[in-house]
Amino acid sequence: MSIDLNQFLAWLEASKYILLFLGTIVEGPVMMVASGFLWRLGNFEFFPMYLTLVSGDLVADLCWYSVGRTAARPLLYRYGRFLGITPVRVEKIEQRFHRYQDKILIVSKLTMGFGFALVTLIVAGMLKVPLRRYIVLNLIGGFIWTLLLIMVGFFFGNVYEYVTPEFKILFVVVVAALVYLIFKLGNRKLKRLDL
Repeated sequence: MSIDLNQFLAWLEASKYILLFLGTIVEGPVMMVASGFLWRLGNFEFFPMYLTLVSGDLVADLCWYSVGRTAARPLLYRYGRFLGITPVRVEKIEQRFHRYQDKILIVSKLTMGFGFALVTLIVAGMLKVPLRRYIVLNLIGGFIWTLLLIMVGFFFGNVYEYVTPEFKILFVVVVAALVYLIFKLGNRKLKRLDL
């Protein structure tokens, strides 16, 4: 069975929000920036795109919360030493988390692409933060962070419009590399913090 390019493109157009949702579950920040870029170029409507991104991100975060709630403590105590995580460090994180829970959950969303959020999502589940509270705080941070990343993509979409045709592919590659490097450097700096 062969599918021609027009059929494939029609399928992509019809399925774009489902694909966006699934892609956001796998790699939220990248999808958010890319969506802003594509929105600027006219490929998405803002509100369906925005709500799809926030929803996909929430589903991914709920998966990590569930991992924390069901399996994190035994796994951390058993295999944490391979990642530099000791029982003392786990207790230190728990104390800080209990003290600053709301702030930590919101700020972790605003640092989502830098590796801080994943640990926080798992710890929130491990410490059995009430699910309703977790979702509300996650959404507060998620709405802000998603909008910021969409705007970054929109900005690059604006700049893209002024790039001459022969440099458009190079522009996309350079911007993608810059976004990747920014997230990697931010992640490296956060790992050095004593959390």
